[in-house]
Amino acid sequence: MNKNITSHEFVITKKQRNKINNHTSFVIWFTGLSGAGKSTIANALENKLNDNSIHTYLLDGDNIRQGLNVDLTFSQEDRSENIRRIAEVSSLLIDAGLVVLSAFVSPYRKDRMMVKSKVKDINFIEIFVDTPLEECIRRDTKGLYGKAKKGLIKNLTGINAPYERPENPNLRIDTTKYTVDEAVKMILNTIETKLEKSII
Repeated sequence: MNKNITSHEFVITKKQRNKINNHTSFVIWFTGLSGAGKSTIANALENKLNDNSIHTYLLDGDNIRQGLNVDLTFSQEDRSENIRRIAEVSSLLIDAGLVVLSAFVSPYRKDRMMVKSKVKDINFIEIFVDTPLEECIRRDTKGLYGKAKKGLIKNLTGINAPYERPENPNLRIDTTKYTVDEAVKMILNTIETKLEKSII
């Protein structure tokens, strides 16, 4: 860190913000292939949390790349930088007292572990949206797989770039077996104790 930078200690703390919000704050990290259903589930979950007066913010891969990370490519180095920046943003939003829903392919295990380290283990819930590649290709909701097969897209995870599966996620969801509503219910069951507020 630059020796001319000094960290400031402020009066209001995360604990005080959590008290005002009447719930704890942490990040729910959705990882999985493109088209797996991460953003769809995260959006439905945020809606449910909002209905129950939980203060949230949803960070989505495509949306972030249109603003904060518009300067990044899909090289391995830039993918890691993409996740590093999201880790920093997630950490700030957790400190602000929010439940953060972060939906990113985040294909590299080391990057997801970096996020976990940055926000602290206790503040990190990993949701592996484990939809099979074949199903993601069949859906091809963004047309990315079709373009990758034609050689129009390089470094597409699952086709010509790797995806490292989570070893011990807090929850694994195969969307070929569960509906969005069922997935949301599963996540709510997983986070209820951490929220310290009954929402089910």
